[in-house]
Amino acid sequence: MRLTRYTDYAMRVLLYLGSRPDRLCSISEVATAYAISKNHLMKVVSDLVNAGYVESVRGRSGGIRLALPPEQISVGKLIAHTEDDFDLVGCGACIIASACGLTSVLEEAVDAFLGVLGRYTLADILARKGDFTHLLHPVEKVHG
Repeated sequence: MRLTRYTDYAMRVLLYLGSRPDRLCSISEVATAYAISKNHLMKVVSDLVNAGYVESVRGRSGGIRLALPPEQISVGKLIAHTEDDFDLVGCGACIIASACGLTSVLEEAVDAFLGVLGRYTLADILARKGDFTHLLHPVEKVHG
């Protein structure tokens, strides 16, 4: 199974913000740190704000931060939110789908995949390998 770039960017944003709980960050800062498109990241962050994962503070000293403690952000729920299609094969267009045993096996596999991810929180991911911030691209201007 391959996750979309959208989900990848959503996880990157949450990891970045989770590693900096003491301050507001800017979208530009996150984009620069990961060397990714600011425009694409803006769409992802907007969705994360609307879904309640990220809080946006407006104004001159504004920025973004986690809206929930990392312990309350389920990786499985986030991925289920950001991915819109877990149809591994496209069985809906197949004429034997209603009688095929593969359909239920693939559904079971997706459920297992999401079940494993659901056992982890953002806090678990942040703690799993230690500090990664030194691997990010240097950010020249920091808000906060």
